[in-house]
Amino acid sequence: MSTKNGQQDKALDVMERIKSESNYLRGTLVEDFANRITASIPEEQTKLLKFHGSYMQDDRDLRNERKQQKLEPAYQFMIRVRAPGGVATPEQWLAMDKLANTYGNETLKLTTRQAFQLHGILKWNMKKTIQDIDAVLMDSIAACGDVNRNVMANANPYQSDIHAEVYEWSKKVSDHLTPQTRAYHEIWLDEEKVIDSRDSVEQEPIYGSTYLPRKFKIGVAVPPSNDVDVFSQDIGFIAIIEEGKLQGFNISVGGGMGMTHGDTDTYPQLGRVIGFCPVDQVVDVAEKIVTIQRDYGNRHERKNARFKYTVDKYGVDWIINELNNRLGWDIEKARAYHFDHNGDRYGWVQGDGKWHLTLFIQNGRIKDTEDYKLMTGLREIAQVHTGDFRLTPNQNVVVSNVTEEMKPAIDQLVEQYGLTDGKENSALRRNSMACVAFPTCGLAMAESERYLPSLIDKIEAILDEAGLKDEEIVIRMTGCPNGCARPALGEIGFIGKGPGKYNMYLGAGFTGDRLNKLYRENIGEEEILTTLKPILFEYAKERQENEKFGDYVIRAGYVNEVTSGTNFHE
Repeated sequence: MSTKNGQQDKALDVMERIKSESNYLRGTLVEDFANRITASIPEEQTKLLKFHGSYMQDDRDLRNERKQQKLEPAYQFMIRVRAPGGVATPEQWLAMDKLANTYGNETLKLTTRQAFQLHGILKWNMKKTIQDIDAVLMDSIAACGDVNRNVMANANPYQSDIHAEVYEWSKKVSDHLTPQTRAYHEIWLDEEKVIDSRDSVEQEPIYGSTYLPRKFKIGVAVPPSNDVDVFSQDIGFIAIIEEGKLQGFNISVGGGMGMTHGDTDTYPQLGRVIGFCPVDQVVDVAEKIVTIQRDYGNRHERKNARFKYTVDKYGVDWIINELNNRLGWDIEKARAYHFDHNGDRYGWVQGDGKWHLTLFIQNGRIKDTEDYKLMTGLREIAQVHTGDFRLTPNQNVVVSNVTEEMKPAIDQLVEQYGLTDGKENSALRRNSMACVAFPTCGLAMAESERYLPSLIDKIEAILDEAGLKDEEIVIRMTGCPNGCARPALGEIGFIGKGPGKYNMYLGAGFTGDRLNKLYRENIGEEEILTTLKPILFEYAKERQENEKFGDYVIRAGYVNEVTSGTNFHE
């Protein structure tokens, strides 16, 4: 067989055909959303819809009931709204709140990639919702699909001046890597198709007609905080600050969290630092790395199509040489940096002359309950706030850039609505994260967002008894191995296997620099608790000074250290 870029010409994955035939992501979406006979759209078109930032879902809590009634599933759509660097204005916050309560399920989800998610949108309301999103200068294009996703950036409220500069670069990277097709604007915003007579063929200068082999993620970290989990990203940029100024970025490549149960050819992986680039070259570096994945990524087997597998296949040295060739100049040697945490800093902090309030949002779900009016409280804050909001990579929110004059008004609303910075919670809960899972995610095998809080209740009782309530331990849970809440980076990680059953992993690094390892497979709550209790008690008694839980379980021999994703399953 002939070869192209070192790959044998074997059958392409079906998704490659769908993209190729889509006319730059248009497909038949206009006709399918106009069809009033069904609340769904055809399966192939759902794959294109992801490029527009939306997934078709159904309420899995109602599946059996509706099937018995001979009704089609309760179809609905999730829209993921991009917020590069997690920054949103008060106007944009209020728009998201209004849409959630007008067309959605009266909740907002803050994602682990610093984006908004609206759930429960009916097919008939999709176009109006996206138009209202556009009206406040936001969009959902490329929030999903085989393209670069929302670019993450450090929330960093205590280095506000540096954050502002890093945010601007993250936004430039995001804008540069946004698909150029006008399909989104034509389908949702009623833009007429304009064909330049000089070039009647639409082009994607970076992606080409079949885009990337798989999704692509970029995050920008500002040491000493690794809140973006920079090593989980396809490209990680680590800000290098010397003499108080941003000098440039170390470049990490080949991170990614997803895997498939039972398939050892798939695994989570950490990015590897390959060098340094000056500040003004970061957009060019990002583009050239994306094109390497475009040209060499696996288009035959989607389970092995992420950039991490490309890096592992060709090797880091090859990646560096290919990048240098495409840049036309050589990246520099990586510079020194240090991370000391990957969580958020709760409560009020001051930076760059402004105040910043980080509020704890359990698993990123913003809603009102009878005894906690979280959504209303944040709405009231947005109506008077003169700064901005920052969605953190840990699913929390920062009410940011509050002036000295406005701080009392924000404080009054926080007190009025009982909003919490989480400091009354255990350190474990403050360092917890869960994906959506049931009832809306079609991939979920087990509960996650709805279950983790109650499991933490029970683990907290063990921690209290062991004297560890204030010990920071990173705990994460997902309902499937896709890795949306980055469970492979949890010192205690849970990945759903089936209803009420999870694989339990131990031993990740507290700062997000080491993967965890499978410790117990397919266990339920009772076994989770009986397994964890003696380990936590031993940790309390035998830990060394400042020793983190993830480090202890390796030293004590509970799990072996994972040095690379390639030995994650060994």
